[in-house]
Amino acid sequence: MMVLAQIAAWNMAAFGALLLAALLAAHEIGSWIGRRRMARGAAPIEGIGVLVGGLLGLLAFVLALTLSFASERFNERRAGTLAEANAIGTAWLRATAIGQPRGDEIAKRLEEYINLRKAFVQAPYDPAVLEDIRTRTDALQSAIWEQLSAIVREQPNPISASLMVSLNEAFDMTTASRFAFEMRLPSQIFWLLIGLSLLGMSVLGYQLSLRGPRVWGLAALLALTWTIVIVDIIDLAAPRIGGFPTTVAAYEWTLQGFHSGAAPPARR
Repeated sequence: MMVLAQIAAWNMAAFGALLLAALLAAHEIGSWIGRRRMARGAAPIEGIGVLVGGLLGLLAFVLALTLSFASERFNERRAGTLAEANAIGTAWLRATAIGQPRGDEIAKRLEEYINLRKAFVQAPYDPAVLEDIRTRTDALQSAIWEQLSAIVREQPNPISASLMVSLNEAFDMTTASRFAFEMRLPSQIFWLLIGLSLLGMSVLGYQLSLRGPRVWGLAALLALTWTIVIVDIIDLAAPRIGGFPTTVAAYEWTLQGFHSGAAPPARR
């Protein structure tokens, strides 16, 4: 699966072309087996249409299931960016309200932090880049928390406590966002989807070859439709490949609030 993931990360169109070729090849193999059977004078198997219909129905169910899973993961990533941007914006407001240099330093580092979170969401499928962002995020969190600890020691009051709560929530939202980006389509479901698609095209080709003249054009159209649906499912489920990237609008709105002197929470 890693090879296929690398192909998809490099070019989703190439992955789709590879899948389409595999589906057409499976259809041809099924047709070839069916023609050989007919050439030997064997009678068509009774009930083959029922079996093919059941298999295609199962494939449709798996397609719907995986599409629902992929759509939920996509929405979770979007919601995670909104919640994180809101939490960072709230922490920035409270840091600037502290009224001392350490609070201003926290606010400054939060601007760096939200740019780093934006870079995380937009990062390509590259483990080295993601590890670098993770390391910088951890270092920045430690630096911010160090400043907060000094404020709490110097001013143990409800204002510093509220800043601590908001920063803790912002860091928790970062963890939640990272977790959402780690949730991908399970390999078992992926191979079930691919396997059923190939098997479905094969038995369909077998059935059509028993019934008479080939309808290659319609079979190719069906394979193309399946390919588009599967590519869209993988695109939605994978956070860093394809044409459905997670939006960073919430971070940009919060940054605009920083530059204007106020950081209202991002709205849906």
